[in-house]
Amino acid sequence: MTMMTPPPLDQEDDEMLVPHSDFVEGPQPMEVPQPEAASTVENQAVEDPPSSRFTWTIENFSRLNTKKHYSDIFFVGGYKWRVLIFPKGNNVDQLSMYLDVADSASLPYGWSRYAQFSLAVINQIHNKYSVRKDTQHQFNARESDWGFTSFMPLSELYDPSRGYLVNDTCIVEAEVAVRRVVDYWTYDSKKETGYVGLKNQGATCYMNSLLQTLYHIPYFRKAVYHMPTTENDMPSGSIPLALQSLFYKLQYTDNSVATKELTKSFGWDTYDSFMQHDVQELNRVLCEKLEDKMKGTVVEGTIQQLFEGHHMNYIECINVDYKSTRKESFYDLQLDVKGCRDVYASFDKYVEVERLEGDNKYHAEQHGLQDAKKGVLFIDFPPVLQLQLKRFEYDFMRDTMVKINDRYEFPLQLDLDRENGRYLSPDADRRVRNLYTLHSVLVHSGGVHGGHYYAFIRPTLTDQWFKFDDERVTKEDVKRALEEQYGGEEELPQTNPGFNNTPFKFTKYSNAYMLVYIRESDKDKIICNVDEKDIAEHLRMRLKKEQEEKEHKKKEKAEAHLYTIIKVARNEDLAEQIGRDIYFDLVDHDKVRSFRIQKQMPFNVFKEDVAKEFGIPVQFQRFWLWAKRQNHTYRPNRPLTHQEEMQSVGQLREVSNKAHNAELKLFLEVELGLDLRPLPPPDKTKEDILLFFKLYDCEKEELRYLGRLFVKGAGKPAEILTKLNEMAGFPPNEEIELYEEIKFEPTVMCEHIDKKLTFRVSQLEDGDIICFQKSPLVENDEQCRYPDVPSFLEYVHNRQVVHFRSLEKPKEDDFCLELSKLFTYDDVVERVARQLGLDDPTKIRLTSHNCYSQQPKPQPIKFRGVEHLSDMLVHYNQTSDILYYEVLDIPLPELQGLKTLKVAFHHSTKDEVVIHTIRLPKQSTVGDVINDLKTKVELSHPNAELRLLEVFYHKIYKIFPPSEKIENINDQYWTLRAEEIPEEEKNLGPQDRLIHVYHFTKDAAQNQMQVQNFGEPFFLIIHEGETLAEVKVRIQKKLQVPDEEFSKWKFAFLSLGRPEYLQDTDIVSSRFQRRDVYGAWEQYLGLEHSDSAPKRAYAANQNRHTFEKPVKIYN
Repeated sequence: MTMMTPPPLDQEDDEMLVPHSDFVEGPQPMEVPQPEAASTVENQAVEDPPSSRFTWTIENFSRLNTKKHYSDIFFVGGYKWRVLIFPKGNNVDQLSMYLDVADSASLPYGWSRYAQFSLAVINQIHNKYSVRKDTQHQFNARESDWGFTSFMPLSELYDPSRGYLVNDTCIVEAEVAVRRVVDYWTYDSKKETGYVGLKNQGATCYMNSLLQTLYHIPYFRKAVYHMPTTENDMPSGSIPLALQSLFYKLQYTDNSVATKELTKSFGWDTYDSFMQHDVQELNRVLCEKLEDKMKGTVVEGTIQQLFEGHHMNYIECINVDYKSTRKESFYDLQLDVKGCRDVYASFDKYVEVERLEGDNKYHAEQHGLQDAKKGVLFIDFPPVLQLQLKRFEYDFMRDTMVKINDRYEFPLQLDLDRENGRYLSPDADRRVRNLYTLHSVLVHSGGVHGGHYYAFIRPTLTDQWFKFDDERVTKEDVKRALEEQYGGEEELPQTNPGFNNTPFKFTKYSNAYMLVYIRESDKDKIICNVDEKDIAEHLRMRLKKEQEEKEHKKKEKAEAHLYTIIKVARNEDLAEQIGRDIYFDLVDHDKVRSFRIQKQMPFNVFKEDVAKEFGIPVQFQRFWLWAKRQNHTYRPNRPLTHQEEMQSVGQLREVSNKAHNAELKLFLEVELGLDLRPLPPPDKTKEDILLFFKLYDCEKEELRYLGRLFVKGAGKPAEILTKLNEMAGFPPNEEIELYEEIKFEPTVMCEHIDKKLTFRVSQLEDGDIICFQKSPLVENDEQCRYPDVPSFLEYVHNRQVVHFRSLEKPKEDDFCLELSKLFTYDDVVERVARQLGLDDPTKIRLTSHNCYSQQPKPQPIKFRGVEHLSDMLVHYNQTSDILYYEVLDIPLPELQGLKTLKVAFHHSTKDEVVIHTIRLPKQSTVGDVINDLKTKVELSHPNAELRLLEVFYHKIYKIFPPSEKIENINDQYWTLRAEEIPEEEKNLGPQDRLIHVYHFTKDAAQNQMQVQNFGEPFFLIIHEGETLAEVKVRIQKKLQVPDEEFSKWKFAFLSLGRPEYLQDTDIVSSRFQRRDVYGAWEQYLGLEHSDSAPKRAYAANQNRHTFEKPVKIYN
């Protein structure tokens, strides 16, 4: 599954495979790689894949201060490779790790190589906890590295108790197998197989494999087509219509089909699309949704008819006549893989009889406790049998979810009547023959945290299998679809036969995950014919129209070289746009009438098209060519000559356009008489200059287009003043000022015109623009913000509407201000303060906007830290129009000299936590913090001493020494906790020990089922020879837990996250003897109980793990 960087996510998907491309903050736009111009394959890889393992030992790991860190070069398959890591994460709080082509910069143009590889961080305490992820990729110049941006959480990597960093040394392993390269880009699935694939939206291969499987059950497809939809429905808002549309395209188009409309109809945002979910979960949710949508329609009950079977749960007493049964339905069956060699072994296990005896006797009504047998038998199987193979299981020994890659076989034909119907209940209808044929195999390739899904399907149950891998469909043989998906281990051929080297065995991470079987007796009904008559007329019309539009665009694109686009601007366009859409230059060419004309058409024939379109007879038309000037303005330059108008459109475009794009831009000059009827264009000599005029009204702050005039080069502006006043509707003798609009990029240039000089002396030429206004009166200067044309154009060029949001509510616009990009830092905060009614602008603190994440940037703007508003709005190469503000209680310059810490004070006798904000000069010490805190908090007695602790994920990591400087203390991720030092701790005996005590629970619902700490950690003194029973009394008193609740608590000694449960008679101090621990938090006394306390608000700044969201279809 080739995925580029996804869109907007708070937390990137755990298994998102990406080229490393230094991430800017937040997600980047999705990008689809284009085919390379050449497909030269450097040293074509051999059939037998060369493989190698590379081990990289990185010392002084935590002291690495580079963003990227490369390994030494190693060779596999004659190619140079290296591993690239980002020790502090590639802009994520996870270790980022990639495989890199070491010599990519020096390889020939069009090089390409393909490899399967795994990357691992070795656990040096328990090797079985090593984190390993695998993938495959076709490397090329554009993507010369590939891997995992979120390989593993930094919090786990850097926690010495976890075993990934021992003596500050990290061990990384890479296993690389180079594969034969296939030319991916020129392959045509439809042509090769008759089928098309589905486009991957990011991490949606799990959905694509399921949709292909459902599509290739024709009875299901027919039912979807028969769901009632109307022409007014929108696919993005209707699951039935979106699925109908998708299936229709799969059936009738030649190219891979997009799933965006379908995921939109699920109500999924892009975040959902870019999270890998579980195929089984999606299957159930989608079928439930369709079942619901089918109610009350002609296809009601289809889902049940196809997929629903029934089994009977029973408990039968052995010594008395009593039996309890319960009938249940299923849409799919979950079969054990662990410990089972094949599907039959899993079914045997499914119906295995469990004996209820001894302490586990069954309580039978009226018979009391009885020995009994308990089991499951099948009443009936569905026509389409979906088997989910339990490849993922929770490993209690390892305390985590694991993927079972064991070999597990499945047959082409599955006989569920075997051994005289041993799986069937007494109520089963024995006349139904439960012989099934394999229809599809869904495969998962990868590890427990994610990977890639694809499907092997034989749509018509013939011997020909097809592999549906996102956009690509290939023909496959039965061996690929069956045996190669059994899992297990594969042994690669020896590279040096004759040498005594151990064969390279590797686990096959690609294996079957879901099987679909179709009952032989139902296959003719299920593999039925589905044709156009099954598709609603409005749907056919809608999709045909879509298809025609697509074909039309494709045809246009293919024939583009035969056509020229002619864009014709007229006086009416200038009048409509100037002062509304544009202020500078004359017209936006994208908003004028355009004509698509064959290049060989004579221009004179084109003029007839113009006559029809605009009602201007050919003899009254004169066309001007536009020219781009050196100052980047775009103006009419000269009229077409009579000879040029005789040429073809294509020849004319080449004359006008050195850039060779497909457009010809023209200005249509039409002279109108007094009766507004067109006249023949006047003769134009070299002496005649065509000028365009705009009028500025300073009171209304309005600029509009007035018209154009021909003037003589030797004439003077004074000679046309009366005419301009007439055009503007002013009295004939109104005093007016004239300015030439010269350019506007990068700055505005607009100069006053001397009315006494000739147009030629003033350097005016064809296409120039004159802006004029009434001569400003001195008293008018007070009334007008922009009294003259240059000041108004300067304002328009730099004006910027900024949306201000309170930093506390970063999603909501609070107010908008129209500012200038040239405003200084002081101008901006002054305007914000005025808007908020604040006297002191220095109490405003601003934060810029991150255009990629759509969030505030993490660091605010420092006092006068930028020069202009434009600097505040730039984020990399994008410009935003959003700023966030805060109102501080002290001026920002003063605050910047201080260090602000949020400290949670835990009262020694009251059950309360109060957050205090401590502000002190940056050079202050922890002792200063404690002294400041003493003046703000209620102490149990005047001489009480305080200490400051660092708490992270409900563990105490540090007691700060009073002399430590506060400048480098981070309270953003860690909680700073202050508390009184208990008197008993001040007088520790020689054999007494101060230990850490933490609350914990084991939550099986979590994907990574490690011990989960919660609540408030604390210290406790334990005395020599003290039993757990004695310690418990003190803990209960300290925490004030009621007897009934406390009796349910369990107590354990935890070392490196492994609990060893204690009995009341155990001597607690004997467990806490080791001195060689990295940190005191590695060994602690654990209190295991349920986490029922409400979460305290102050814990909100502790980054909690985000776990995978369940699949939801919202519509």
